[in-house]
Amino acid sequence: MVQTKNIITSLRDITNEEIDIKIIKTTGDKIKDSQLYNIDVKGIFTKELDRAVLEEEVDFAVHSLKDLPSELDDDLEILAVPHRESPKDALISPYKWDDLPDGAVFGTSSLRREAFCKYHQKNLDIQPIRGNIETRIRKVETGEYQATLMAEAGLKRLGLNEHIQKSFSLDYITPAAGQGALAVVARKDTKKRKILEALTHTASYKEVMAEKKVLEELGVGCQWPLGVCARTSGDELELQSILLTKEGELISKHKIKGSISQAESIGLEVAKLMMEDC
Repeated sequence: MVQTKNIITSLRDITNEEIDIKIIKTTGDKIKDSQLYNIDVKGIFTKELDRAVLEEEVDFAVHSLKDLPSELDDDLEILAVPHRESPKDALISPYKWDDLPDGAVFGTSSLRREAFCKYHQKNLDIQPIRGNIETRIRKVETGEYQATLMAEAGLKRLGLNEHIQKSFSLDYITPAAGQGALAVVARKDTKKRKILEALTHTASYKEVMAEKKVLEELGVGCQWPLGVCARTSGDELELQSILLTKEGELISKHKIKGSISQAESIGLEVAKLMMEDC
């Protein structure tokens, strides 16, 4: 809702029109008792919103970009990627990362985060944790869990920075493709195209397109411990990607720099290198 309201505010500045919000519950919102990577449903956080856009119940949908499947419905398109927040993962815990005791209960529903804990040889009791950001923070504060990892972007958007124990470098824990970015999805034939496209931040768009290209080529989703992140500096884009086993063993790791204009080609090159390692 906070993400959507931010988009609405930006659109109102462009159009001077009132914009209504329609709240739609997704499959992912309703399932509270299972690890997400054990649920064999593509678009678990998006398919109900896609249907509403396709049937023109709404003009567009706002997503956390990392929730989007690699391939959208043929009649849908990402029309805007606004300025990206931090893509980093953040630790929520009363303990510092290096001081987490052996056997500490660590909450995550992300196979990538679970694998990174094992990659860094953390001896933790990893358990599922679900709920919104405030709920997960509360579960750590009450001692139900000793620690969890979250996207730093969500914490910042909600003004919950004080709960961040540590923000991890992109090399130490490489985030999921699209983490920290939002996607505005609409029908390809929408009459609102130009208005929605005006929300795009070019560098952020190029970053996530490079990341999504890696996912598309590898054909993996949240069932694989894959970290992918691109960052831009001026006219240059650097893309890094790492694939682990579920047990935290390294399968493939690559980093490539190139022109921002070649973002998707860089993604394709990284994907090909990773496929050779597999």
